Amino acid sequence: MELMYQSTRSNSEKVTASQAILRGLASDGGLFVPESIPSLDISLESISKMSYKEIAYEVMKLFFTDFTESELKNCIEKAYDNKFDTSEIASLVKKGDAYYLELFHGATIAFKDMALSILPHLLTTSAKKNNIKNEIVILTATSGDTGKAALAGFADVEGTRIIVFYPKNGVSHIQERQMVTQKGANTSVIGITGNFDDAQSGVKAMFNNKELAKALNSQGYQFSSANSINIGRLVPQVVYYVYAYSRLLADDAVKNGELVNFVVPTGNFGNILAAYYAKNMGVPVNKLICASNQNKVLFDFFETGIYDKNREFILTSSPSMDILISSNLERLIYKITGDDAQATRQMMDLLTKEGRYEITSAMRKQMSVFVGGWADEKRTAAEIKMVYENTGYVLDTHTAVASAVYHDYKQKTDDTSITVIASTASPYKFGTSVMGAISEKYKNMDDFALIDELAKLSNTEIPRAISEIRHADVIHNTVCETVDMQKEVEKILAL
Repeated sequence: MELMYQSTRSNSEKVTASQAILRGLASDGGLFVPESIPSLDISLESISKMSYKEIAYEVMKLFFTDFTESELKNCIEKAYDNKFDTSEIASLVKKGDAYYLELFHGATIAFKDMALSILPHLLTTSAKKNNIKNEIVILTATSGDTGKAALAGFADVEGTRIIVFYPKNGVSHIQERQMVTQKGANTSVIGITGNFDDAQSGVKAMFNNKELAKALNSQGYQFSSANSINIGRLVPQVVYYVYAYSRLLADDAVKNGELVNFVVPTGNFGNILAAYYAKNMGVPVNKLICASNQNKVLFDFFETGIYDKNREFILTSSPSMDILISSNLERLIYKITGDDAQATRQMMDLLTKEGRYEITSAMRKQMSVFVGGWADEKRTAAEIKMVYENTGYVLDTHTAVASAVYHDYKQKTDDTSITVIASTASPYKFGTSVMGAISEKYKNMDDFALIDELAKLSNTEIPRAISEIRHADVIHNTVCETVDMQKEVEKILAL
């Protein structure tokens, strides 16, 4: 039976999976969600004997029901190949009292690779299925990792262009170098003088601009998104939570059906929402622990039921979490209202107009699986040092936030459930912050000298993604004001 998708803000329009992937955002500004979250149709015992690619098919076939078996398997084969530096695709490693799910073995050494390796193939397949003749323009905002992962995925993919906006002073030096040195005739990268929320709001405004859509269409273009607002980004992320549980089962770390915790460093909410979808599919979950840095809008939301972005925006050492508008939270809001599109729309309108909204006590009860926690810069650095000194394992700054939040949670609750921490980036991506946390002697060293030291310290190879950019030429050097984002897009596309 075909699973259809609808907007979080209106129940009137139903589209197929491929149409939802193509469009990215619904015409009313809402996000596409499945009419229901499907349940796994094979046992966890069977899944524990499968490879990552086989599990990817078992999960995705339930969401992307208008793809044929050969179409979907072809997308999976092309995505999860030798771009990853381990045949496992994602490694689950036990360090101290927790498991770390390493989601950084892809081309750009961050978890975004897990979904953005397959999205270009899902999109181009969707275009063929729907007889789309327009060139697809991927328009995306990034807080650091999505940009490079999307650029790498879409570079020179026929029938596509990609334009990435990032906060000029809001990403790490390595993250910026990864983006501005990106090759590909169809790639454009633009720094903005604002923060990530400004970039994301600018991108959303362009998606919702009907006049711009007409101008694009007249020139043979149409927008789509590589952000986690695209359901084609979210569903592949569900896979690795199913996979993580299957590895625990295969290694006899848990009994079949035993509940586990997942701790996820969270900014835009897509990564932890994927864990929530996995729970709804049948993965035995005790708690989903949402870890925030000092931009703790989500922690406050889980504590109070009030989402309030009216606060100081803080630049931290975990820039991918420096977000005050968590776009994917809208999908959870829709679910806990009982799929009430009107109520969801009202709250999103309040967020736009007043910067805040409050959910009901009944809705809060629907979120009991979630626990919030946060760590400031000092606590994050201390966690990096503590984990390294105790285990020899080096965490990146985002994973360290999650690890710190987990250890605080465990101390408060005495919860001894097996716990998996989503390790969302390689420490090589944030060498300055990571090495500075481990020892004062690294504080004034050059970025790439630190990379060499990190390799010695962690006894790991420098990833290809870092080696490639060490001497690469800067190709993209455009910087604009937030208000000029659309002008830049029009210039690139010669509208």
